[in-house]
Parts: sequence; C-alpha cells; structure tokens
Amino acid sequence: MSTRLGQRRVVPIMAVLTTFICIVDGAITTVALPSIARQFDLTPAALTGVVVVYPVCLGMMIPASAWLVERHGGRRLMLLSLSAFTAASGLCGAAPNLTALVGARALQGLAAGLLMPTSQALLFRTFSQTEQVRLSRLMVIPQQIAPAIAPLLGGLLITGLSWRWVFYVNVPFGAAAVLFGALFLAEHRDHAAGRLDLPGLLLCGAGTAALMYGVCAGPDLGWTRPQVLGTLAAGAVLLAVAVRHQLRTPEPILRLRLFRDRLFRDTNLVSLVGYVPMMGAMFLGPIFIQEARGGTALESGSTTFTEAFGVLVTMQVVGAVYHRIGPRPIIGTGLLGVAGVMLLFATADADTGLWAFRGYMFLLGLAMGAVFIPTTIASFSTIARADVAHAATLNTVVRQTGSALAPAVVTSVLVLGASGSQRAHPPLAAYQLSYSVLAAVALVAALFALTLPAGPGTTRPADGPTTARTRPGPRQQVG
Repeated sequence: MSTRLGQRRVVPIMAVLTTFICIVDGAITTVALPSIARQFDLTPAALTGVVVVYPVCLGMMIPASAWLVERHGGRRLMLLSLSAFTAASGLCGAAPNLTALVGARALQGLAAGLLMPTSQALLFRTFSQTEQVRLSRLMVIPQQIAPAIAPLLGGLLITGLSWRWVFYVNVPFGAAAVLFGALFLAEHRDHAAGRLDLPGLLLCGAGTAALMYGVCAGPDLGWTRPQVLGTLAAGAVLLAVAVRHQLRTPEPILRLRLFRDRLFRDTNLVSLVGYVPMMGAMFLGPIFIQEARGGTALESGSTTFTEAFGVLVTMQVVGAVYHRIGPRPIIGTGLLGVAGVMLLFATADADTGLWAFRGYMFLLGLAMGAVFIPTTIASFSTIARADVAHAATLNTVVRQTGSALAPAVVTSVLVLGASGSQRAHPPLAAYQLSYSVLAAVALVAALFALTLPAGPGTTRPADGPTTARTRPGPRQQVG
C-alpha cells in the first residue's frame, strides 16, 4: 500500500478521533459541575472558572496553530497537542482541589486550541474538494454522535462512579489516538515556516482570550460588572490593534488578507452568525426541558438526541447534490429551515409533549446538516495550498466565537425576559422570546447566505483542494 493511500485512511481516522474527544469533553463537563461543587463544598457560582478557563485558553492558542503547523509539521503538532490533552484530562480527574482542576482545564484548553485547526488543515491538504464532500458524509457521524451521547455518558459515569471519570474517560481514547498516530501518521508539511510574528501572536492571543472571557462570564456574572465590561473593552482594543498590526506585517500570525477572498469571507460570516441560533438552540433545549417543563436530566438528554439523526440524514443528501448546485442554495435553505424550526420551538409550552420536542429537534438537525459541512468546504475552495493552515486557523477562530456567543445570547435574552426574582428561574415566556430571537438571527444569516457567490461547488477541479489559486505574490502577501 502506498504512503499516499495510507494517509488517505490515516488522516480521517486521526481527525475523527481528535474531534470526537474534544467535542465529548466540552459537552460532558457541564454535567459534572454539581458533583464537583459538592465534592469541594463550593457554590455553583464558584465553579465559573472551570467552565470559562477552557475557552479562554483555547482562544489564546488558536492564532499560533497555523505557524506551529508550518514550523513543526502537522504530525508532530498533532501528537504533542493530543498527548498534552490526554495528560491534562488525567490531571483533571485526579485534581485534589479547585485550583488544581482549573489549572488542568487550562492545559486542556491550550491543547484543544491546537488540535482542531491542525486536524482540519491535515484533511484539506490530503483530499480534494470533491473527496471532502464525500468524506464529510462519514465524518459527520462521530461529530454529531459525540455531543448527543456526552450528556448521557456523563450522567452514567457520575451516577455509577464519580465526577472524576468524566475526565478519566478521555485518557484511554487519547492514548489510543496518540499510539495510532505515532505508528501510522506521516509528516505533512508544504513549506518552511516564516519568521514568527511574536507581537501579532501576543496581541491576538491576549485579545481573543479577553473577549472569550467577557462573552463566557457575562451571562453568569452580569454584563454590567466592571470585570466583564473591562475585559470586553480590553479584548476589543487589543484585537483592533492586532488587526492593524496584521495588515502591516509581511508575515502575520493570522493571514487576514484571506478575507479579501469574497467566498472565504462570506462563508465565515455565515458561520459566525449562523452558529448563534444553531448552538443557541442546542444550549437552550436541555434547560427548557428541565426548567420550564420540570423534566429530568435523562429526559433532557434523550430528547435532544434526535437532532443528531436529522443531521446524518441531511448530510447524505448534501453529499449527493453539492457539486451539482453549489453551496449557496444548500446553506441558504438550511438556515431558513433553522429559522422555521426556531419559530416552532417558540410555540412550545409546559403542555408540549416530549415526543413533539424530539420531533422539533429532529427537524432542527435536518436544517443544521445543510450548513455545517457546506460552509467549511466552500470556504476552502478558493484557498491556495500554502494558505490552508492559516485558513483553518481563521475558520476555527470564527466558529469558536460563534459557539461562545450562542449561550451568551440565549442567557442574556432569558434574563431580559424575566424580572426580579424570576431571573433565577425564568418564566415560560422568556424561553419563547429566546427562541424568537434565535429565529430572527437565523433569518438574517439565511438571507446573507443566499448572496454567496455561485458555482464553486460545481467548478472546482478534482485534483486537489488548493489548485484553483497559486500562491500569492509578494504584494499580495502583505496583510
């Protein structure tokens, strides 16, 4: 078997393993928070650091991922970051106190900030766009199963063992992935890395971390708290300075010039805005079932699980028609579907049956399946091979930002829809208002998606994901 053929099997396996581990870890941790609070005799509010430190550290590392891939190669960076993530998971499970747990979660976030863009870059360097569409029909399965089974798995582990096993469960899977990669993953490097843009890295990392902290902590601490307003303002200023620096640097840590490509820019804008209603609904659903309807955690987990099946169904259709009609009608129709389902959710009340809610979640999955993979594939379809790692980094920044904004938007609307003592347990009307706001955001994203450039899905050559453009010349490299 040739090396190329071997890597065309090895790379997807590594991508699936790393994606599955990271998604499960992110979704399963929140289930353990009440048990952690009881273990260390803390209030739920004191556990904010356990939740917030992960996205903050993840945001700090993402800007460095593209340069590190070019400098050290995809294989080495993948194995090192996966090893660090696995070790950090073990440290989380063995943490003797809250301080140690927060520190281990910080290490997890730093490693995850490298894992996701690295695995994405390896995929887009290994497969052509046509192959990526076919491959996505298989890779979407673990990507959707992971967040669906995580709450159920977390509940079983905590009930049968302890909260520590929510983190220990990552160790055998991570160790197996590291061993597999060490044995079979070949080096992936297109060219030597340029000079490290250290000022840009520090500005981007600090700005992203500050902004992530403000967005994640705002709903819990209050948007008017000085520490929240201060970090949001500091993050905005740092990122503004970072953008100015990046546009004037010949070899920036983030190649913001890639946003000059209309398709890359527009698909990322669609992702940024579109992720808010999609991830917001996934965040709001379990809360609605348990708080507004008085359901159990098991009922909540089993109700939202149907979303994954909807995504799997749609992805099979998307894979068959993507290269015939292109991404624009698929993404636009999907987001219109998301808006429609949000309006269905807005009609739900205390008398809405669990099976009706499961049906709504299935419909949401059908609509979401038309957005996830097509936006990613379309965004890379006009990117040069030398820019793939940087494009993957920018994609990760955008999607992580959208994912962080989703719970912030939902929680803020819930608070606005309640008054006084109701804010601790918002009334049904607040949940309905939240779904209506998410519907409006999805509609805006859908209308913009329908203006995407037409044709990249039908005109892309099949010989590689980056042959449509040559590497930019010296004047294009600036900024």
